[in-house]
Amino acid sequence: MAHLSPQNLLDRLSELGIKAETVEHDPVFTVAESASVKEQIPGAHSKNLFVKDKKGRFFLISAKHDTAIDLKRTHEAIGASGRLSFGSADQLRALLGVEPGSVTAFAVVNDTDGKVTMVLDANLMEHERVNFHPLVNSMTTGVSRDDLVAFLRATGHDPLILRLPEPPAELPDDTQAPM
Repeated sequence: MAHLSPQNLLDRLSELGIKAETVEHDPVFTVAESASVKEQIPGAHSKNLFVKDKKGRFFLISAKHDTAIDLKRTHEAIGASGRLSFGSADQLRALLGVEPGSVTAFAVVNDTDGKVTMVLDANLMEHERVNFHPLVNSMTTGVSRDDLVAFLRATGHDPLILRLPEPPAELPDDTQAPM
């Protein structure tokens, strides 16, 4: 089955009764590059990680753009087998139908075989409005957090919503670590 286009995605949101606001902008490939876009669009902005575990199971993790995530411990929180590694660009295209730099929670609409587990970080879900790319990194679409969950469920991806582990706090240079 062919992957949805951004317009197909926006049409699907509309069909589900989900109010979405979309802003077009220059393509952005990293959270840092998107700073100027974030200033113009209200709500929480996301970062999205496409990862896999040792058994080859795939996960899409969506978190607030400035959330620090300890990837060495995240597998424990999400029920993955062993440490996580990033999925390849080819796997990303095949499973979610998006290019690197355009990873988004909305992309699970293209995972019609249910091979990807959707994970939403609690920090993101504390915000009423959440923003994601609509399958391309030259637009940003905002929806309510409740509508995001409704959309994900409509695609067959009932999300895990949990607080992801943060990296350990660093000790000041003049402090000895406990023995």
